[in-house]
Amino acid sequence: MNADAIRVDRPTTNSKLFAHTRWDAIPAGAGLFHLAYFLGLFFLYPARAALGDADSWIHLLVDGQREHQRGGHNFIHNPFFRSELLNRLFGVTQSIACCFSQTYYNAVHMQHHKGNADRPDEKGETIDWISIYKHGHDGEAENPWRYVFLSFFRDDIGAIRRELRKRGRRELIWGNIELAAFATVLLVMFAV
Repeated sequence: MNADAIRVDRPTTNSKLFAHTRWDAIPAGAGLFHLAYFLGLFFLYPARAALGDADSWIHLLVDGQREHQRGGHNFIHNPFFRSELLNRLFGVTQSIACCFSQTYYNAVHMQHHKGNADRPDEKGETIDWISIYKHGHDGEAENPWRYVFLSFFRDDIGAIRRELRKRGRRELIWGNIELAAFATVLLVMFAV
């Protein structure tokens, strides 16, 4: 087999800021815009009409999920910046904007890749912690609506923390910083 047949050319850049390509500015900017929108919507809330508020909050929820799936998911696989510190700080901003730790999400998502939506074994366990089959019945996938709306509440924080500890103490510390950051922002928002 010819090795060139499977070679993949990766984009390169001479940017001192971005790790892969200057185009990373687009999803990074979208992530920061989402954070600004989230904070702005909250602090501008009293000045808005009730219907506008409901529309804005629904838009924020949909936009947050979309941003998470596009920018956040891409960021998990391909951190945008050359600097580890910038990647960590961007992770904090996205943890606040999406209301969950990006480092914790990384552990869950990588476990998803290991199991790839596997079906439960004889003990009812799956390798993929978020497998759509985990809470299904008779070997079938769970109802997609239940899966979408309940998955956030099913995370096993203990298992995630154990996985982060395996990766090193720094991962757990950064995950906890992200959790504390979004929890603090939410507490301040609701106290104001």
